[in-house]
Amino acid sequence: MEDYDVIVVGAGISGLLSALTLSKHGNKVLVLEKDKFVGGNCNSYMVDGFQVDTGAHAITHLEVGPLRRLMDNYFDYVPVFEDYGYYYIRTENQFMKVPSNIKEFVTFDVLPRKDRIVLTQAITKALTLSTFGTDLAKQSVYEFMPNNLSADTYDFVDTICHFLSGKDMKQTSAQRILAGSSFVRDSVPEEQLENIMKSNEKMAVEPVPRSILPPNLHASLQTRINRVSNPFTSLGRLATNKVSYSQGYPRKGLKALLNALLFSLPKTVEIKTDCEVKKILTDKGRVTGVEADEVYTARKVIYTGFVTDLPSMIESLPNSYIQELKGVVHTKSLTVWTGLDCIMDEFNYIGSEIWFKDAPYWAMPISNYDASLAPKGKQLVGFTFIIDGEDNEDMQIKKAYETIYHAIPKIEEHIEMKHNQITIPEKAAVTIDGYFADVRTPINGLYAAGTDTDKRSMGVTRAAYSIVELLKKMNEDGCLHK
Repeated sequence: MEDYDVIVVGAGISGLLSALTLSKHGNKVLVLEKDKFVGGNCNSYMVDGFQVDTGAHAITHLEVGPLRRLMDNYFDYVPVFEDYGYYYIRTENQFMKVPSNIKEFVTFDVLPRKDRIVLTQAITKALTLSTFGTDLAKQSVYEFMPNNLSADTYDFVDTICHFLSGKDMKQTSAQRILAGSSFVRDSVPEEQLENIMKSNEKMAVEPVPRSILPPNLHASLQTRINRVSNPFTSLGRLATNKVSYSQGYPRKGLKALLNALLFSLPKTVEIKTDCEVKKILTDKGRVTGVEADEVYTARKVIYTGFVTDLPSMIESLPNSYIQELKGVVHTKSLTVWTGLDCIMDEFNYIGSEIWFKDAPYWAMPISNYDASLAPKGKQLVGFTFIIDGEDNEDMQIKKAYETIYHAIPKIEEHIEMKHNQITIPEKAAVTIDGYFADVRTPINGLYAAGTDTDKRSMGVTRAAYSIVELLKKMNEDGCLHK
């Protein structure tokens, strides 16, 4: 039986980022994955000549956010990201950009003029309160909505809420809307990771990626961070804000990000797939290892699965912690991938669209970012829907296709490939009352990481936030460096 410094449970994006960062701090790491493939929702695969992602993805906060910091400091190779573009809405008669500031709301005639004015007032009020310190995480969007708005306006706001949290306006916080619309921007200061690096004497003073970056890059980023930290800058965004700020899509698809991560893993990382962890072993309140196909020992375990599964894997969890975990809210999504036999005029844009008249969806023509994702002269478009986990999946898939055919009447005659994915895109939905676990668990040496431990941003970016927090907590606990 071989001892490891760290065992990582799960080889999704959170697990692999954990393995990468901890190994580069001198730890010998074992990653155990129950599925046959690594990457989880951060992956791509081929379907009839089209390269589909596991769900539609936009990578957010690429300029000063957590993924950028992790890539700069730990990746040996950084993928190329294409500019994300804009968000759009499609009605039966119009196709236009989703407004993200006051100027754009003025011409957004999809909604009645009166509604646009009062919505602007509501956004201004919420942003002002947030800028000067009021916590809006527990105040719903519904509470900020004025009375007597049109049905279309309520549907539009509900669509934005579903897009950002997976839930309706009564369950989505006002803070989530402000952050998701880029009025409030999170960043990870470079110093946060630099301090962790400096405390590790065994790690090179000059990490490999930084040594080949332009010398003025970090100064430029610091200038931007200073701008973000100024509260009056947030209010100024009422006139100049861009929803697509610092967002991108990886060239060659989502798998390019996964491949860059795998390429950067040192030889001190061992990955075992098709190896399900059944128990996390403890002794006197301290983690000692895990039980999978055999027993593996380590004094540090990073759990990146669903935190709601922890009570079934550990016998010694406090009951109070078990009750807290019951507050985690999950949301299911359906992604319909359509391979088109031509490049349609209806998808002649860079970005994504939200249809809100019938049913909200998030559509991305991802082959517009990289034509190699589809056969020559063809197009790949993904449509993501939030679905009810209690309802019949076949009926919801049928309804999704009906929505697509109604939104783009010509599309049906051009579809030559259909592929459906039902996933839980994030391990915890960001709702008013939804619970997020702490990175530290009640078991000494056992840490949790992933999208049910951090509510900032979405998807891959949220996973990266959780890893930055993991590194911070483990450094504070004196167990990050080997």
